[in-house]
Amino acid sequence: MDIKGHAAIVTGGASGLGGATAEMLAKAGAKVAIFDMNEDLGRKHAEAIGGAFFKVNVTDESQVEEAVAAAEGLHGKARILVNCAGIGPPAKVIDREGKSIPLASFATIINVNLLGSFNVLSKFAAALHTADLVGEERGVVINTASVAAYDGQIGQAAYAASKGGIVGMTLPIAREFARYGIRVMTIAPGLFLTPLMATLPQEAQDSLGRQVPFPPRLGDPNEFARMVAAIVDNTMLNGEVIRLDGAIRMAPK
Repeated sequence: MDIKGHAAIVTGGASGLGGATAEMLAKAGAKVAIFDMNEDLGRKHAEAIGGAFFKVNVTDESQVEEAVAAAEGLHGKARILVNCAGIGPPAKVIDREGKSIPLASFATIINVNLLGSFNVLSKFAAALHTADLVGEERGVVINTASVAAYDGQIGQAAYAASKGGIVGMTLPIAREFARYGIRVMTIAPGLFLTPLMATLPQEAQDSLGRQVPFPPRLGDPNEFARMVAAIVDNTMLNGEVIRLDGAIRMAPK
């Protein structure tokens, strides 16, 4: 599918991987709607790229449904969805005092990362599945997992579980959506220079980057965006998870 002229939705599109993706899509000619909770950053970024911002909690069914409809009213039927919204605060299952993690802490990460991605893609697909075909297809969903889905480190139980869930639902949803001509793909990035990573001292960033076999550095969010562009362009890419990680395999901690 050609990006130019189509409407796109990017969750978590105010900054980081989502921000770079929203900018890439806009430069390629898409009409971009950013769904994010950060209103200040989201509005500024949407204005900078000529897109639209919607303050959306991806775990809220009515908010997502209303935002998808509002974006459609503004830009037309969205054909591209990129789910980048997510959180990942570390927490061990048992803390230093021997107490177990509160279940609510675990559930919050699952809700935002996994249920949030499912919530948005289901509302997106429901709005798209009867639209006219564009060539062979109607549209494409691209979710964001993580190498933590495969190499989860100590303290990443909830995060790894949430990203593993995204990996696990990729193929069955792609198979279900095949009848509608909607592709479903997932990118599993490794160590990228996101806003959270940028808060670390430069020495720490360089140390983390050297753990990557090649290239021995942190990934650039624009490289994630370029992978999104390649997936949108190639209709045969469907039902698969692509590791974008420089061949890193994470150590236990």
